[in-house]
Amino acid sequence: MIRGHNLKGVVMDLGIEGKVALVAASSTGIGRAVARALATEGCKVAICARRREPLLDAALAIERDTGADLFAVTGDVGVLSDALNITREVRARFGRIDILVNNAGGPRPGAFEDLGPDAWDEAFRLNLRSAVLLCREVVPGMKERRWGRIVNLTSISVKQPIDGLMLSNSLRAGVAGFSKTLANECGPFNVLVNTVCPGYTLTDRLTELAEIRAREAGTTNQEIMRTMAQAVPLRRIGEPGEIADLVAFLCSERAAYLTGTVIQVDGGLCRGLL
Repeated sequence: MIRGHNLKGVVMDLGIEGKVALVAASSTGIGRAVARALATEGCKVAICARRREPLLDAALAIERDTGADLFAVTGDVGVLSDALNITREVRARFGRIDILVNNAGGPRPGAFEDLGPDAWDEAFRLNLRSAVLLCREVVPGMKERRWGRIVNLTSISVKQPIDGLMLSNSLRAGVAGFSKTLANECGPFNVLVNTVCPGYTLTDRLTELAEIRAREAGTTNQEIMRTMAQAVPLRRIGEPGEIADLVAFLCSERAAYLTGTVIQVDGGLCRGLL
């Protein structure tokens, strides 16, 4: 069954039309692309982020392009009161949350000796605590309805640590461990939990890392980006929409036997076998 078109062309019906999705950190980058992909599939989509103006811009653009029912709510999902308020407002608007996509910006780059206790606390709040808080709010309802999809967006650093990203390598691996354990506990209730690990993807985060590396190496951002692309077997940087397509599939009825997985979308960058 063909439902409609997105910006790339014809889309398949993944069986989630009418489902309610909450996508964290979705005003820009991969989060925004995920929100668009789910909206294209007919979901009612709630998006959240800390900054109001970019969030409203994203909501208006996605609503205009897809015709979906969009709801934007500001807040920091790493703060308990904000996480409670976000999920409360989404349920007040849509009645329930069927799909949760946990997403967060990358923590501060740096080597071990450059990072003090405050940096570790902030990375924990940003990446791991935020996922735990939102899952605590949505899992009971999903289990009661015996249907749910949770996708935790992390990084290729979960499978292949990246030099200079001590915090990301450590805390995002914690998200993967949390995700796998939650999948085991929620499986009997038909609540599926998976982890997606983007590789080099055209986002503000990658631009920031390229700028840091360029300063350290005394070269240009463009040269650093070319070097990154050459490290990928496909010889290019990924697009946010390519991550979003996999996330949408994992949220679908077509993925009904997939849970507890950790899947990289990296153009072949990860050199490990598993």
